[in-house]
Amino acid sequence: MGQVVGAIVFPPWSECFGRKKLYFISSTGSALCCLIIGVVHSLVAVVICRIVGGFLSAIPYTVGSGSNEDMFNSRSRIWTTFLWTIASNVGLLIGPIISILVVENLHWRWVFYIYTIILAVMSAFFLLIRESRPALLLAQEVSRIRHETGHDSLQPLNHDHSPDLRTFIKASLFRPLQLFFGELLIFTMAMMIAFSFALVYIFTEALQPIYESMNFTPSAAALPFLAVGVGVCFSTFTRILDFRIIDAKHAASQPVKPEDKLTGLAIGAPAFAIGLWWFAWTIPPKAEDIHWIVPTVSLVLIGYALNEFDTVLYGYLADSYLSYSASGTAAVQLVRAGMSGAFPLFTRQMFDGLGANVAASLLAALATVFCTVPLLFLLYGERIRAKSRFAKHSLEVQEQFVKQG
Repeated sequence: MGQVVGAIVFPPWSECFGRKKLYFISSTGSALCCLIIGVVHSLVAVVICRIVGGFLSAIPYTVGSGSNEDMFNSRSRIWTTFLWTIASNVGLLIGPIISILVVENLHWRWVFYIYTIILAVMSAFFLLIRESRPALLLAQEVSRIRHETGHDSLQPLNHDHSPDLRTFIKASLFRPLQLFFGELLIFTMAMMIAFSFALVYIFTEALQPIYESMNFTPSAAALPFLAVGVGVCFSTFTRILDFRIIDAKHAASQPVKPEDKLTGLAIGAPAFAIGLWWFAWTIPPKAEDIHWIVPTVSLVLIGYALNEFDTVLYGYLADSYLSYSASGTAAVQLVRAGMSGAFPLFTRQMFDGLGANVAASLLAALATVFCTVPLLFLLYGERIRAKSRFAKHSLEVQEQFVKQG
């Protein structure tokens, strides 16, 4: 719930007032929350720190996409977005493995001590970075020129400028909600990403009992998460394909559109559905005599699809909404955080009540519906963007760059 609130507040704040300070606040505040959880013996203090920690943890993921858009062009964002998402996804997948090993060999409090140390070191690095928000940098430069020349009438041309906190709250704070409910592209991306990553949290609850039923030990039953991580790494080949498509466009003197980088989504969506159907019917109790490697291989397909959704959809969002990409990402993260927090609450009941095979089949059926999304974006994406108040501005900016050569 802390992440849900943070996803609403921080991205539009970063778009109006800058990104650098938020990164330092996030890492320092999160380190403090982890330290308190590790030290105290109060459930109330733990709950409060988890809420605050979740609130602050919304900063790097939602604001990070905006920084990526600030610093890199459309071609470079293929790899920067990919490296950013692959690092976060691998971290998410090895988290359960590390936690189980730490708890078994040290103590659960050491999970939080270790993260306190890591986040404290990152806080020191964040002191060295520069501000990247173009609107803020432009405003600072114009302010410097006004001071040096005495021309007080000079104003920066910022379409998302908020002169004060009241204007920010009125116009920007609820922008992620406005984008989610008013933008078909963002609504579709949010639902697809939220479901796929809630699946990781479902697996956190479901994978261990499934593999323990195959005679795995509790610690070894967490290792299948590595198969999902292997699938994440296979996304490298799709990024190479993306680069070839873009280079072909440049060679033909054609503009690169956001839809030109949706190849990974077109491959990942069916891979996601196939992987889930495969997993659903190669696990106990319906498949008692199948070797454990068979369902584990299906997790590689699922991992590949998860990273493709993350990389391609966030990249598509950044290319389509440009200066509003952080708010668009916030809308996605809002739904993702809500589903990721809610799904584990009923995962055990669903898998125990329906059986692992039927429960996984329900997830596979929903993944099959998502196979229509690539067609929607490829056929109608540009038309939808042209009708959007937010994406239309970015489309006009892109057209101006094309005209200017």
